[in-house]
Amino acid sequence: MDKAFGGPAFFMELGFSKWVCAFLLSCWLIFSGAYSVEGLRGDSKVRGVNLGGWLVVEGWIKPSLFDGIPNGDMLDGTEVQFKSVTLQKYVCAENGGGSNVTVSRDVASSWETFKLWRVSESKFQLRTSKGQFISCDREGCSVSATAEYPSTSETFFIERKNGRVHIKLESGAYLQATTGNQLSGDYPGMPGWDDNAGTFEMTIVANNLHGDYQLANGYGRDKAKEVLKRHRNSFITVEDFNFLHRNGINTVRIPVGWWIASDPDPPAPFIGGTLVALDNAFSWAQAYDIKCIIDLHAAPGSQNGMEHSASQDGFIGWPTSPDYISKTLDVIDFLASRYATHPALLGIELLNEPSAPTVPLDTLVSFYMRGYQIVRKYSPTAYVIICQRIGNADPLELYQANIGTHNVVVDLHFYNLFDTFFLNMSSADNIQFIYKSREAQLQALNSSNGPLVFVVHSRHYIVGDLVRVPSSKNNSFESGLISGEWVNEWNVTTGSKTDYQEFGKAQLEVYNAASFGWAYWTLKNDRQHWDFEWNIKNNYLQLGDSPNKQSLNSLMLLGITCACFYLYHFL
Repeated sequence: MDKAFGGPAFFMELGFSKWVCAFLLSCWLIFSGAYSVEGLRGDSKVRGVNLGGWLVVEGWIKPSLFDGIPNGDMLDGTEVQFKSVTLQKYVCAENGGGSNVTVSRDVASSWETFKLWRVSESKFQLRTSKGQFISCDREGCSVSATAEYPSTSETFFIERKNGRVHIKLESGAYLQATTGNQLSGDYPGMPGWDDNAGTFEMTIVANNLHGDYQLANGYGRDKAKEVLKRHRNSFITVEDFNFLHRNGINTVRIPVGWWIASDPDPPAPFIGGTLVALDNAFSWAQAYDIKCIIDLHAAPGSQNGMEHSASQDGFIGWPTSPDYISKTLDVIDFLASRYATHPALLGIELLNEPSAPTVPLDTLVSFYMRGYQIVRKYSPTAYVIICQRIGNADPLELYQANIGTHNVVVDLHFYNLFDTFFLNMSSADNIQFIYKSREAQLQALNSSNGPLVFVVHSRHYIVGDLVRVPSSKNNSFESGLISGEWVNEWNVTTGSKTDYQEFGKAQLEVYNAASFGWAYWTLKNDRQHWDFEWNIKNNYLQLGDSPNKQSLNSLMLLGITCACFYLYHFL
């Protein structure tokens, strides 16, 4: 029977429909704002891009920065081996260092490999695998590997010609391989380039470090200052912030090195100027309604031995030095005090990619707790971002550490790269891995009531099955997860444009679920698929609607549904 307009049944249904709409609206408000990020306008979560390779140099991002360095294949940290042309034996630091040096090995391994410390384009110090330096204190000496720190006795000229070298002392004497398989500093006169005891074949085993240390020390202070000034003034500009704003990006993550706190005259070999550039970035960000995350990418002594931590030779000294850790906290204090009240600041990341197991978890958690307190000294609301350890580390370890009470974010770095797990995956395999493994992991972490999640691209890798997140109802976190680094690149060599679009779509759909958000690595890169700008302009990466716009669309759909429900009773 039809319901009469204005009758009891009509008003009962009208009242019921109001309750239904109110309930649906409440649900939308609850779920759309469950992971909102304080301070962002226009979006509920971070949609970010990293400004990698700008204020912290990474040579693979822009290799041409290193093109003008003389002897550019012999930078700090380059690994070399020396083979006597007469004995056909390799120079060896016995036991990897700490004792004598011989010329006695048929096959080269770690004991026969030395890392260069560059003094000039032709002067070097040679570090063993255990950290001691090759030393010869006088002409006629027997060479040893016992010095813990290099000085004049540990400094050698290396003369090169067609793969062969001579190794000369400061005094002018040359090293030679004796018939007794020793290395001594008493070659008579100047060796030629024929087969003689003072001539060696040099093999460059690895030349993988191309960071701030290698650039500055390779060029020398004056030339490096010129190169870096030009790079910092041109690589990222205000126009880039305009581009990011127009494409829906609301946050930039800006890597900085520890030497920024000593600007404009940081310790050698580092070059000043990064602080002015960071100030500019904050001004540009404010002009385009973009927020900034300051990311301490390089700590004193290096937290991971990689070029982006400004390591001199790959050695990780940060976790074992209380002085380095204290200096790092001083840098956090400097950054927090300078930018805490700036309207463009969203958060400070205390340390990028500490390495497991070299950086012990208890050391890292203690540092993070102290860093959190320093940031809170200047700001009650700025997000404090803590990065998971790279390497073989439990994804849950930072969830089980009570770093701080509110606005704590865990930074996860997701790549389908850098691990044999991904080597033979097809395009479809990679995409399914995102949907099945990454999505399940993020859902579990989001539901753990722990810190927020931030997804970033990185050089570390979480693979395998869904992690199980224990209940943390007793923790009073107001925090989240972010994918602080991710990239639209993989090991697939035959991927089509459509494949890349589907891979990017899968990552965006999954990483949008991170409770704090995500940040692409990186804005600019000589490798196209790592270059966010190239991906957008060439339609390889399609961002789609922001989470806030999606929520708005959902609300509009809800409104249309309710309106139709009402109109049904009037027509």
